[in-house]
Amino acid sequence: MDLQASLLRWYRSNRRPLPWRLAPSVYRTVVSEFMLQQTQVKTVLPYFERWQSRFPDFESLASAGEADVLKHWEGLGYYSRARNLHRLAKAIVASPAVPRTARDWRELPGVGPYTAAAIASIAFGEPEACVDGNVVRILSRLTADTTRHRDGATAAKYFTPLASLLLSPASAGDHNQAMMELGATICHRRNPLCRCCPLVQWCAAAKSGSPVDFPRLQPTGIEHHSVTRAWVVKDGALLLHRSPPSARRLANLYELPSAIHLELDEQSFDSRDLLAKKKRGITRYLITESIYRVAPPGRLCLGDALVWISFDDLQSITLSGPHRRWITELLAKEASDQRNRILPSK
Repeated sequence: MDLQASLLRWYRSNRRPLPWRLAPSVYRTVVSEFMLQQTQVKTVLPYFERWQSRFPDFESLASAGEADVLKHWEGLGYYSRARNLHRLAKAIVASPAVPRTARDWRELPGVGPYTAAAIASIAFGEPEACVDGNVVRILSRLTADTTRHRDGATAAKYFTPLASLLLSPASAGDHNQAMMELGATICHRRNPLCRCCPLVQWCAAAKSGSPVDFPRLQPTGIEHHSVTRAWVVKDGALLLHRSPPSARRLANLYELPSAIHLELDEQSFDSRDLLAKKKRGITRYLITESIYRVAPPGRLCLGDALVWISFDDLQSITLSGPHRRWITELLAKEASDQRNRILPSK
């Protein structure tokens, strides 16, 4: 098929020199696919290199402790991916052979249909089509399909038969990577580079002049949440909250304690003590976190959740990515303010 040949020619001439492509292996493919779930390539690159230095294969990852694994994932977010990857490595090391088919990969922790198809096709050449948001966007524009989908998962399921039909069976891995690459570098959600696209002659949406109208996804409402955080310092240590092992998202990770953690009334916080106001997005949630300086409570039952961490030990624990950045910024500001107080005014 001319479309397949054009796509593969373009990919083999224009693909980015990503580290998991330059030195391919089953393990590197698995790690990259886990890291790339809901995360852009440019964000993943430094983490991938750091991860490979510490955990170069399934065996080294399987034998590591969870705290070490989470520390090397720190900043990538969605920490369940790291835990699932850790569990997957243990399962593979305990198995007589590495799985080769998408069906078998789907039996492992954290491996859904897309990830299974990507690993099986890239590492083993199985003719299994990958369908993610990039592929949905490309296929919906090629066909100018006006079907309205509830969400991305529904759209992926809808377009899977077409993706399978267009797949190049003899070059399944390159075909799937070519579709991902095309969506990431050319067929952008906004401002697609149609003139550079190797598939433009087959694209119904490009011919209509309105490629950005596709795919048709139901708008997702953004939910706004506010959290009040406390900056509590005592004797060169910072008070932090550690999520319990049973926590769904941040198990065993540290963050600045909230007013709820300290059993404080948010109305009692003084606006003059506001150190920073930060915003972050998690899926469809937009969270505003206000960080206030709070005096160390006279009587505080720390238990397992609230812990004092000395400034010298902050690098050794695993903080959530945003809180690592915010704490670093606030410590730098505190140090700067202290120097300014010490230095005589001119």
